[in-house]
Amino acid sequence: MSRPAHTAVTAVYSGTFDPLTLGHEDAIRRAAQMFDQVIIAVARAHHKNTMFTLDERLALAQTALADCPNVKALPFDGLIVEFVRAQNAQVIVRGLRSVTDYDYETQMSGMNRHLAPEVDTVFLHTSAGVQHISSTLVREIAKLGGDVSGLVSTPVLNALQGKVAIKH
Repeated sequence: MSRPAHTAVTAVYSGTFDPLTLGHEDAIRRAAQMFDQVIIAVARAHHKNTMFTLDERLALAQTALADCPNVKALPFDGLIVEFVRAQNAQVIVRGLRSVTDYDYETQMSGMNRHLAPEVDTVFLHTSAGVQHISSTLVREIAKLGGDVSGLVSTPVLNALQGKVAIKH
């Protein structure tokens, strides 16, 4: 599907972001340089017991990426392709850390293409310095009192420390 050269391209980067990590930020910031607008689609995640509420995850995403004027965070529930359509976006952005991610994301990309042939998926290989970071590991390390300062931005670190302090 071709589009006029002047048409703005909106990309969607989805996830639970519990919490938003420097790996997520790496992919979002790089996508923000490639696309006119990037929407961080923060999943409600009814099926997960999240550390942060949806509102907290949305606020942290907006705060951590406040220096990117073409990035905004919105909640979503249901199929990502339906959210992409509702936002008039054309691209889904996914970050890849490993071969395991590639296998899963390729399958999801194929299914999304089946459901919404007009939507493309772009894979961004995570930068080497943040390739090892996952939200799950960050949560676990924080809960056990470990240092996660090199894994998340300052606003997320402060929020994590508040959550961990509450739970102790």
